[in-house]
Amino acid sequence: MHSNAMPSQLDGQADDGRADESQAYDNGEAIEGLEGQADGIPEATVARLPIYLRALYGLAERGISTVASEELAAAAGVNSAKLRKDLSHLGSYGIRGVGYDVDYLVYQVSRTLGLTQDWPVVIVGAGNLGRALANYGGFVSRGFTISAMLDSDTAIVGSRIATLTVRPVDDLEAVVATHKVAIGVIATPAGSAQAVCDRLVAAGVTSILNFAPLVLSVPEGVDVRKVDLSIELQILAFHAQRRSASRPADLPGPHGRNGGGNAGAAGRRPVPQVPAELAAQG
Repeated sequence: MHSNAMPSQLDGQADDGRADESQAYDNGEAIEGLEGQADGIPEATVARLPIYLRALYGLAERGISTVASEELAAAAGVNSAKLRKDLSHLGSYGIRGVGYDVDYLVYQVSRTLGLTQDWPVVIVGAGNLGRALANYGGFVSRGFTISAMLDSDTAIVGSRIATLTVRPVDDLEAVVATHKVAIGVIATPAGSAQAVCDRLVAAGVTSILNFAPLVLSVPEGVDVRKVDLSIELQILAFHAQRRSASRPADLPGPHGRNGGGNAGAAGRRPVPQVPAELAAQG
């Protein structure tokens, strides 16, 4: 369950999360390369912090109490120098030869990400995607409470999804005010997403997660994160195509050259033909 508590075994450390000056050396060994906390944290570092937190939760579940930077970096898929630099922005310390205290690092990363408090969330759009999000159990353990789910379809309004009763989208402003919603999730079709966004912003929501396939226009001071699964698939298709192109063209198959000639082409989409006059220009 989500907890605001700081690990008790490290209560003696300073409130700003840094080790005491007297802890800068342990048995004559220097603390591993982390000196103080920067004024600001780069966006690239912020984007990696949830990955570190996921890796740390995995280590904690396995009963691991300390972790070396190399091991944590491998679990997160980054190099250890980058991880140490990222954690230096948190004022986090690891003891050379021992590593980082897993529980305390979970606390530090969680605090930096704002996860030591609960964040009320509203989902607008109760279609397949909205239903999947509402049924996902991982939000609560990370401090996100789905307070309400809204939809404009009268056939869906009033139905139960997870623990929620779908409310009409007309209730959006009242829901935001009643539950003090901090984050709005837009899971509507593209055609209605901007109008929903405008209403969320007007109601006071300044953090929006957008699953609709369009770029939202928002005023300064509103943060939008866009999730477009089709774009991710297209990027994967690009890399898959490059790997396929790098393989030898004539691989032996059960029916001879290329395994039967037409078998490889059967699943390919036709390539659009370029008009001759455009090809000449290129």
